[in-house]
Amino acid sequence: MKKFLLPAIVAGLLVNGHFAAGQVTRSSASGSGKAATTGAKKKVVKKAVKKAPPVDPTDGDNVDGDDLTVRRAAVNALGTTNGSVLVVDPNSGRVLTMVNQKLGLKAGFTPCSTIKLVTALAALSEHVVERDTVIRLSRVASFTLTTALAHSNNPYFAALGNRLGYDRVAHYAQMLGLGEKAGLDIPGEQPGTIVPEAPKYGGVGMMTSFGEGFLVTPLELGAMLSAIANGGTLYYLQYPRRSEEIDHFAPKVKRPLELAPNGIADVKVGMRGAVDFGTARRAGYDSNEPVLGKTGTCTDFSSSSHMGWFGSFNDVGRHQLVVVVMLAAITKSVSGPVAAGVAGVIYRSLSEQHYFTTDESEVKPILPQIIVTKPCCDR
Repeated sequence: MKKFLLPAIVAGLLVNGHFAAGQVTRSSASGSGKAATTGAKKKVVKKAVKKAPPVDPTDGDNVDGDDLTVRRAAVNALGTTNGSVLVVDPNSGRVLTMVNQKLGLKAGFTPCSTIKLVTALAALSEHVVERDTVIRLSRVASFTLTTALAHSNNPYFAALGNRLGYDRVAHYAQMLGLGEKAGLDIPGEQPGTIVPEAPKYGGVGMMTSFGEGFLVTPLELGAMLSAIANGGTLYYLQYPRRSEEIDHFAPKVKRPLELAPNGIADVKVGMRGAVDFGTARRAGYDSNEPVLGKTGTCTDFSSSSHMGWFGSFNDVGRHQLVVVVMLAAITKSVSGPVAAGVAGVIYRSLSEQHYFTTDESEVKPILPQIIVTKPCCDR
């Protein structure tokens, strides 16, 4: 615990600035005497958030081979917001639909707080923390991994990143598929990037809390979430278009993940917390068909866009899905919670259509085909 004390105190100063501001406000009010108690209270006027102009995110999409039930749900949920929605079968790597393929196949965007999934898995695997380790960031703020994931606490993950160092962070990011194409022969796909060294401003802590230095695509995030959902197998994502490709579809494994034995299970608890009581509450809690996810909100300065991310999967026995929502706007009308709301509409729409109901007559046994790739993540 002592190893965390100094960086945790420094990181805590960042998150607790608003506590100090609040104390200053209360002190000045109490010092004004009776005037403060008898005077009229000022109304707090919230500044309206300017809406981004509407777009048609389906323009130019090729829907051949899509699961049309899933696609309709995704299109309706996204509406006229500029963004991309990816839906994947996590147990095979098959892409079921991608809305706004032009945006979703680009060379990546700042992942914002979704990068905290990489940080968490790295910290657990390197024994930097355990799931229930309490890290005190200030006199009034302390978090475990579960609560830090659920509430997306930046100082907590900055502290983990500073403890891990750049090399270990980059190692696990590469293992989880960042910085390389996630798909297998998906036309037009561009890979994301991982910077070769820690950012000059903010260092590793900015990488592991805000995603600074990473560019991630919806496909890369979808592949990583699929591996978390299925227990540790990173599949190539495949987007079959023709009927014969669908009929003869076979999953192809990119690599198994070498993580702490309980790493994925521990991270899932925090992802469930995000939806139950954290930043992803808009996704909607349903004890019968729970959703697990991680939000991300930030500004991507490379594209001059405000970003809203939500990477998620549901915990059901049949037709389990990974849903990635990425929103981009020139205004602050998008955020991780907004993206979580879009995903929630998709899950609820499909549930109402009994999409997740088990039908054993539809189940077709599929044997994964192992593909040996170049060695990953040499230290």
